[in-house]
Amino acid sequence: MIQQETAPVPAQSKKTKQPKECFLIKPKETKEDATKTKRRRKKKITDVLAKSEPKPGTPEDLQNLMKDYFSSSRSVIELEELNLPDSCFLKANDLTHSLSSYLREICPKWVKLRKNHNEKKSVLMLIICSSAVRALELIRSMTAFRGDSKVMKLFAKHIKVQEQVKLLEKRVVHLGVGTPGRIKELIKQGGLNLNPLKFLVFDWNWRDQKLRRMMDIPEIRKEVFELLEMGVLSLCKSESLKLGLF
Repeated sequence: MIQQETAPVPAQSKKTKQPKECFLIKPKETKEDATKTKRRRKKKITDVLAKSEPKPGTPEDLQNLMKDYFSSSRSVIELEELNLPDSCFLKANDLTHSLSSYLREICPKWVKLRKNHNEKKSVLMLIICSSAVRALELIRSMTAFRGDSKVMKLFAKHIKVQEQVKLLEKRVVHLGVGTPGRIKELIKQGGLNLNPLKFLVFDWNWRDQKLRRMMDIPEIRKEVFELLEMGVLSLCKSESLKLGLF
């Protein structure tokens, strides 16, 4: 008997399973969830300041900020030594004054003081603000007060420290208006002597485009307190220097 040859049956290829698509359905946000996300959002300082009514700065504000700044690096006894007596402070601006009217009120004998001042590398009055642009605004706005007083710009924009040191060495200056950082640098380099200084005025209440006062800006606040440690606090305690908040 002849065996009939059968053709081999090809093995059926296994069909590869196609991956099934998976869709994630986002749960609907409820009112409760929406309120929670709103609560989590951090409020910007501009949002807070825009809603708050402007309040004039007080000596207590400066004292409290000073304690907060030095609290991490000073002992309790050292913090108490930072306290300045009320006699160190001039009357603060109640937000009704222009710069000229405020300076006239705190320094009614300015003309006499100015005439008696003949010491170089020093000023009788320092006005500290947050920027060069603001310093220029303040200089323009004090025309009625300054009269024939010699005023000097004490900020870093477009002016080198060495140039300012030379100017202070050459002539008598009565009023200095500038930023704490540049004033610090001039003191370090021996270009500015604080001993003849009688008035130090902070441009405290003015707000910039972001509604920040000068002491709301961390860099400026740091430089102000570093400046205070460079002889300002000791002069205040000896009652030869008065502080004003404009």
